[in-house]
Amino acid sequence: MDEFWRPFWTVLAVALVVGEVATAGFFMLPFAIGAGVAAVLAWMGLGVAAQWAAFVATGTIAFMWLRRFAQTDEVHPIGANRFDGATAVVIHEINEVTGTGSVRMGAEEWRAVSDTADIAEGTVVDIVEVRGTRLVVTPVRETKSEGV
Repeated sequence: MDEFWRPFWTVLAVALVVGEVATAGFFMLPFAIGAGVAAVLAWMGLGVAAQWAAFVATGTIAFMWLRRFAQTDEVHPIGANRFDGATAVVIHEINEVTGTGSVRMGAEEWRAVSDTADIAEGTVVDIVEVRGTRLVVTPVRETKSEGV
């Protein structure tokens, strides 16, 4: 019966590695490492209890160690959402009622709207969100500079 465990652990380790490559999140990799250690012990002739103990212990330790790479609280904004929290300067007055106006952020010009009040030209604004192709802004302070 001990001959069963050598190919079992080897095939399990390979299958888990292939499964990890096909998916994301480092979920199967710790168990693949544990199965690999158990396979080495099986090929060395150690008993089934030692193989299972090594599989569980190595898999648990690898899971705890690799979890820090898979779990992150950091958000990497992409697309237009990267503008959330940035500042811009109003270059055409923003009218709350008609939803007209535009801002300059760096070298880019964007249409802008305000949900709170009209915003005069030259006002520095915070970008609150991106709504479609328009930036939703709120005023920060008055200025007559044209670039932020």
